[in-house]
Amino acid sequence: MKKVVVLLVCAVVLLVGYIVLDKSGIELPSFDANKAYKQGIAFHKNKEYDKAFELYKKACDGGEMLGCTILGAMYEYGNGVEKNEQKAAELLKKACDGGEMFGCGTLGVKYEYGNGVEKNEQKAAELYKKACDGGKMLGCYDLGVMYSNGNGVEKDFSKAVELFKKACDGGKMQGCGSLGVMYECGNGVEKNEQKAAELYKKACDGGDMLGCTNLGFMYEKGKGVEKDFKKAVELYKKACDGGNMLGCYGLGDMYVGGDGVEKNIKKGIELYKKACDGGNMHGCFNLGLMYAFGNGVEKDFSKAAELLKKACDGGDMHGCYNLGVMYANGNGVEKNVKKAMDLYNKACDGGEMHGCYNLGTIYANGNDVEKDFSKAAELFKKACDGGEMNGCRSLDLIYRLKVNE
Repeated sequence: MKKVVVLLVCAVVLLVGYIVLDKSGIELPSFDANKAYKQGIAFHKNKEYDKAFELYKKACDGGEMLGCTILGAMYEYGNGVEKNEQKAAELLKKACDGGEMFGCGTLGVKYEYGNGVEKNEQKAAELYKKACDGGKMLGCYDLGVMYSNGNGVEKDFSKAVELFKKACDGGKMQGCGSLGVMYECGNGVEKNEQKAAELYKKACDGGDMLGCTNLGFMYEKGKGVEKDFKKAVELYKKACDGGNMLGCYGLGDMYVGGDGVEKNIKKGIELYKKACDGGNMHGCFNLGLMYAFGNGVEKDFSKAAELLKKACDGGDMHGCYNLGVMYANGNGVEKNVKKAMDLYNKACDGGEMHGCYNLGTIYANGNDVEKDFSKAAELFKKACDGGEMNGCRSLDLIYRLKVNE
């Protein structure tokens, strides 16, 4: 089985949720409100949420805005009180309006995803900017994400770079990692893989596990650093142990391929499963292939189809394409060419050129669909332009057939 290595670089990951126990840069209100807040923290740490809730409410009512922020978080997650996202938003707004910048950033998250408020990415960007301008580096980072993706603001890689750098310089390690992505891809800055590796290392050393994963990939491929499989394994393991599922996936690949570690397909499968269960769709895809080919496990097309569907539904276009193949052949699922076509089309639209080619082949051959050479040529051209050589060959064949008509 061909080893598939996919690294989520050139795409920035948003950290949802704010750490709200830091009081740096916040002017303290009256002693009683601050005392209630501090007592609430003590109970909160002991998971005595009912008592903590009462004290945070007293603090918030007394003018301690950080108490309002944490009270909002308790409503958000249902700690010590019935979960109520609308009430959480109200409290976060009160905190933000009162100058508590973590409240602004957290409220921004709610607007970005539409939790307890109507989704409004422009409003989210405004709140992240307010938090950033108020000295909260996570706000700078999140605003950088918005500029990088063009959500709520016009896409601007240069602005994203500026914000990631500010976050990184201010101690927010996610900013360092994302700045590394910009250097690796050459987005908003001149491409510099050595600089990217340095930034990933800074992020990794500072506790950002995605930075460890990305640095592991650099060592695996010899990008910006000398190729070193053992170092890659070490970094993937650190990331995986730290909860980054992409690191588990990468480590699984190393065990399956025997790169930098003794080959151990069983261990690789365990890591793919861990990654898949943790929400990494590439892990689901690779695990599905292991079941489809009987590599390290008993061949099981039904299990393979189940895993490929999970991968596809989670946005892995390789999963969609391969699931389409299973429907086209009736492996693990009832044969259904229409379903296969839908999956090939989804994969094609998502950038998986094999999907474009297979869909073109169905139109060219008229398999359970009316033969349509024009549609087939269109799909073969897309596949060819995307680097799928079979698409180029098939497109050439169609042109030859038309010439000889």
